[in-house]
Amino acid sequence: MQYHSSNGSRKNPFSRGVATTTLALSLAAGVACNGLLDVTNPGVVKSSDLSAAALAPTLDAAALGTFECAFAQYVATAGVLSGEYEVSNSFVDANTWGWRGVDTKTYPGTCPASRATTSLGFYTPLQSARFQAEDAAKRITTFTDADVPNRAKMLAELTAYAGYSDLLLGEGMCQMTVDNGPLITRDSTFRIAVGKFTAALALASTASYPAITNMSLVGRARAELNLGLLPAAMADASAVPAGFVRVAEYSETTVARENRIYNLTVRNDYLSVGPNYRSLTVGGVADPRVPVLNTGRFGNDAVTPQWQQRKYIGSGAASIPLASWAEAQLIYAEAAGGQQAKDAINRVRAASGVAPLNGSEGSDIESIVLEERRRQLFSEGQRLGDMLRKNIPFPAGVNHKGQTYGPTTCAPLPDIETQNNPNLRGS
Repeated sequence: MQYHSSNGSRKNPFSRGVATTTLALSLAAGVACNGLLDVTNPGVVKSSDLSAAALAPTLDAAALGTFECAFAQYVATAGVLSGEYEVSNSFVDANTWGWRGVDTKTYPGTCPASRATTSLGFYTPLQSARFQAEDAAKRITTFTDADVPNRAKMLAELTAYAGYSDLLLGEGMCQMTVDNGPLITRDSTFRIAVGKFTAALALASTASYPAITNMSLVGRARAELNLGLLPAAMADASAVPAGFVRVAEYSETTVARENRIYNLTVRNDYLSVGPNYRSLTVGGVADPRVPVLNTGRFGNDAVTPQWQQRKYIGSGAASIPLASWAEAQLIYAEAAGGQQAKDAINRVRAASGVAPLNGSEGSDIESIVLEERRRQLFSEGQRLGDMLRKNIPFPAGVNHKGQTYGPTTCAPLPDIETQNNPNLRGS
């Protein structure tokens, strides 16, 4: 398996937190005080202070760290909306998403500052990740290769991660806007992502950076699948080498660097694996792609049976796949259909230690592919996009707590955007 961290190789898991801390310390280094009234707020930093070539690696690492925190928040929130998880705590900032209420627009999300944080929502974290990656790339573009070693690699990396921010926002939001701009559709957001992945591929080729090449191919194929550009999706997906995995990595350096899924499902019993993901089998054997555990107790709310996911065990050690050969093969299968789809599914099954298709799955290729995606990509932030792309019905009536489901499927723009964006006020 070609296993790549967000820095392209397995690096010290503390490196991202150290880089972020280094940025804060370096910006505060010039602050001095001779008395209690002479203190200057070190958080107030001039934009020009960031435009130093020596800070390029720190800008790159900090942008990736911001994305990884946002990605975990997206996986958790999308998991609740799509039924991968049930809310097993009593706090409104999580249960609002559990009943899919219209008031989800009051929760734009944040990268948590506490392990006990229950709030869901992904808009602000992903917009922050997008902006930070784009801003860092703009600054690094102004430097020369002599000023910044590995400059081309940084630019490829930042552009690809900006593309993934757009891609996830496109899949999860009902509408989008960028930098206080006008409303744009989900399809327009996917096209923006395609453009960034295309740019990242060119940069990665120049820098001889295969990890970002493959990551961008998977991302572009995913965006093309959302746009219905099936031949293009097939071509990109088939170019991804077997065994490739690009992960978001986490550590115990700060809460924002911890694996949010682990904290919510294991450490705090705040989310429980949904009923449709419990005790799944293939041919009478437990499906290893959806490892869950019935703890035999109730969650934090004393109502919800607590089923733990066992895919991500350990807040620091557990990585979440962002792009993989397995996903690429399933994109190829959906786009190709027929026997090609079955062959691709069986390749992925074999790599996961699962028996091949045997005919008991039925003859509807689309349904077979979607079920394979549901299992193979469990808790990777994929199911919500599948449900929206294929118009898979969301539950209606009341949930497991007797709460009436609202109309939310894709996430509405939050109040913080509609009330502050001059193009959207009053809309």
